[in-house]
Amino acid sequence: MITTLKEKVINGQSLTKEEAIHLSSAELSPLCKGADQIRRHFCGNAFDMCSIINGKSGKCPEDYKYCAQSAHYAANTTVYPLLSPGEIQQAAEANAANGILRFSIVTSGKRLSDKEVEQVCDSFRKIQETCSISLCASMGLLTEKQFGMLKSAGVVRYHNNLETSRSFFPKICTTHTYEDKIQAIQDAQAAGLTVCSGGIMGLGETMEDRIDMALTLRELHIRSVPVNILNPIPGTPLEYNTPLKEEEVCRTAAVFRFLLPDAILRMAGGRGLMDDQGRRVFQSGANGAITQNMLTTGGATVHEDKILAEELGFEIRLYE
Repeated sequence: MITTLKEKVINGQSLTKEEAIHLSSAELSPLCKGADQIRRHFCGNAFDMCSIINGKSGKCPEDYKYCAQSAHYAANTTVYPLLSPGEIQQAAEANAANGILRFSIVTSGKRLSDKEVEQVCDSFRKIQETCSISLCASMGLLTEKQFGMLKSAGVVRYHNNLETSRSFFPKICTTHTYEDKIQAIQDAQAAGLTVCSGGIMGLGETMEDRIDMALTLRELHIRSVPVNILNPIPGTPLEYNTPLKEEEVCRTAAVFRFLLPDAILRMAGGRGLMDDQGRRVFQSGANGAITQNMLTTGGATVHEDKILAEELGFEIRLYE
């Protein structure tokens, strides 16, 4: 069954939801091997590595049940307003000097004001004066006009995670809708930005929820997909969730590769929970990473990720 579905994907056909669900219960080792073969066929040895900066932290009005920055919960997190263009420029230069090819400013809140968007646009323009790192942004549910402002300032890609399936989303967030997210993604695309969108595994969702999310990403033509693993944070409603086992993460990544054959599956938050920093997942279809620290949790160092990518036969380069 794995071989039949792998050949179907390699021949340019899309799997159905029923096929993906059937695939998700297959024996793990051949499933991961098949996913890795699909990855090599469509993406070669590309390994897309990026980094982020927490450009505005805490006091977020959104009620994501996993988030340490939400004002609804009592998690211990740092709070500060939008960083200055100089501070952000300095961070971007340090990342570029370290060999990072993409750099994103991430901010808390439902969306930035026009004044704040103007300020981050100044940051992006300053970065371009001194380094050639590819620019990304993650700033909530912006308007098409604001997306256009980012595009004019040199931003190439916008990040907005779906987080989970449409049906499970209301159990994770009630302060905006799934349709709000999809509208923002489409508005960013209409402004000429590519979009990075994925989700968090281990929220309490089923494998069917993960498959539904992947199918929505496919419908939206998303080719950069962060795969986050819940790192339960004290003070949040999900603090007692049990982290996913490595085998479950590998299985999820492999199924995503069958459904999203030409995407970068980018291991992101929660990778530090794994003993091998995700090595097995990168042999199960994943081919990208957010390196260094996440927003409120730690991550692998650039040096560690470079060594890991090299040992697995990847080449660190931009993948569009």
